[in-house]
Amino acid sequence: MKAMALNQDKFYLSLLSGAKTVLKYKDTLNEINVFPVADGDTGSNLASLMHAILNESDYDSEEQNKLLMIADRALEGARGNSGIIFAQYLNGLIHELDTSQETIDLDNLLIAIEKAVPHAYEAVSEPVEGTMLTLMRQWSETLTLLKNQTEDLSILLSESLKRLSQYLIDNTEKLDVLKRNNVVDAGAKGFFHFVEGIMQYIKDGIVDEMYEDSFDDQNAKKEGPEDHESFEEGDYRYCTEALLTGEGFSPKAIKKTLHDLGDSMVVAGNESKIRVHIHTNEPDQVFFRLRDFGHIKEQKVDDMKRQHEVKNARKYDTVIVTDSIADLPQEMVDRYQIQQIPLVLTIEGSDYYDKLTITTDKFYQFMDSLEEYPKSAQPNLKQMQNFFSTLSTYYKKIIVISVSSKMSGTYNVFKQAQKSLDDKVQIEVIDSKQNSGAQGLLVMRAAEMVDEGASFEDIVKAITTLRDKARILVSVKTLKYMVRGGRVSKVTGVIGKITNLKPVVSIDETGEGLIFAKGFSIKMATNKIFKHLEKIHQEHGIERYAIVHAKADERAQEYTKKAKAITGLDPVYTMDISAIVAMNAGIGTVAIAYITK
Repeated sequence: MKAMALNQDKFYLSLLSGAKTVLKYKDTLNEINVFPVADGDTGSNLASLMHAILNESDYDSEEQNKLLMIADRALEGARGNSGIIFAQYLNGLIHELDTSQETIDLDNLLIAIEKAVPHAYEAVSEPVEGTMLTLMRQWSETLTLLKNQTEDLSILLSESLKRLSQYLIDNTEKLDVLKRNNVVDAGAKGFFHFVEGIMQYIKDGIVDEMYEDSFDDQNAKKEGPEDHESFEEGDYRYCTEALLTGEGFSPKAIKKTLHDLGDSMVVAGNESKIRVHIHTNEPDQVFFRLRDFGHIKEQKVDDMKRQHEVKNARKYDTVIVTDSIADLPQEMVDRYQIQQIPLVLTIEGSDYYDKLTITTDKFYQFMDSLEEYPKSAQPNLKQMQNFFSTLSTYYKKIIVISVSSKMSGTYNVFKQAQKSLDDKVQIEVIDSKQNSGAQGLLVMRAAEMVDEGASFEDIVKAITTLRDKARILVSVKTLKYMVRGGRVSKVTGVIGKITNLKPVVSIDETGEGLIFAKGFSIKMATNKIFKHLEKIHQEHGIERYAIVHAKADERAQEYTKKAKAITGLDPVYTMDISAIVAMNAGIGTVAIAYITK
């Protein structure tokens, strides 16, 4: 048979066909996902890559090399371990092709496919056989073997696909987790379908315009794992990713820098753009170290422990959702399986997730040296719509307790996202009219009521009532952070500095911030707070309180001692405030939040 030559446009379209074929199996891939973590998102991660290829790669573009455009978009759309490995494979494949000629002959194509394999392997810090990597290598080896029998590309691809189908099954023997769950590797199956789509286009010359993310219940049930893998306490918790732009990237240097922070590390890209994936317990450390390599264009952190609980180990049929401004200890968030949505801090042009990719400790290290003071942003509406849609699949009821709508647009984002559910689930979005520790106390009480078996209606009613009984009193050590953050005017800041003003900040009944009291020393401000607390306890009684602070342990201990002397109660918790609250309150701040009886 005569060797078949592809032109670049035809190969480009075959890759689009492969992408569309993978999308058809997105939900099945999610269902069979058990490695490296059974978090059920391999299909979604591959779908992100495929959508980027399809939506961002313009067939009618005037760019000369559309294939390079696919390679670039693949890196930008890659998500998860499998998605980033796949993106690196595509980059290797496309960059190894000889695109100086319009046609791509068979030898050129097979050499590029062969050379793409080490690109994928080298992206992974600890390659594991039985996965997508194995199938990529086996495809290359099979094509080389079959080329001795035929040079008809259509036949070559068809025969290789038949063998890949068997390899996919045989490779389950290479990984115990696949054998235990009686499934093939989800990433490998995604690669198989990609090759299937390429073959279909080469054979028929048609790119199917219809591709869906539909879910086939019967297919998923048939192919899904028999027993879900558990999330062990020793497992790394956060699936962490970053997209960096810059110059002269060294994947080896990045791997060396991050190697002690976790496992499942994948580093893929080129000299100007690189994507990093790692499972870690310290996502903030990952991004703190990556700052030295280039501009962090994108970042993503998935809580794999919480994902596993939602899908396989839910305690309740009602879920409490809040934002990261609610200061509540992680232990309580975990105990009640609360979903906490991070707000965004923009620092030196890069976005960070509050409490995840930027912690107060890290923020304190450079907040005084920043030329441009950080800014905060509410959650992304599209992401919240997707998030609520996912929750509605697993929970019957959702209660959202938001930071005060007068202080952030977060409440409005939650309300807009609520509309996208179309009555699929019972959901209530509550404006806490509070922030920080006071918001945290409301979230804590709602979670306790869920745990006690209270009805949806009773919880909503109770929190709506309790928000008027909650208050936070904040002793600010200096006004300079509020001035830099735009919370008070520079004139007020100058006057405060001259007079050594130490204000006590609070929130009124509408949720608006206010100056509750003024002191000319920390001692005077503290006395005013506890005179108020004593008066409130005598008139109404303090039911519970919490102490929150910004790197002010000694002051927090003093507040605990004074509050216990008045109420006879220990604080339900004491903790450092979130970075986004610290940005405005500043180092040295301490606050007491309480709820009256």
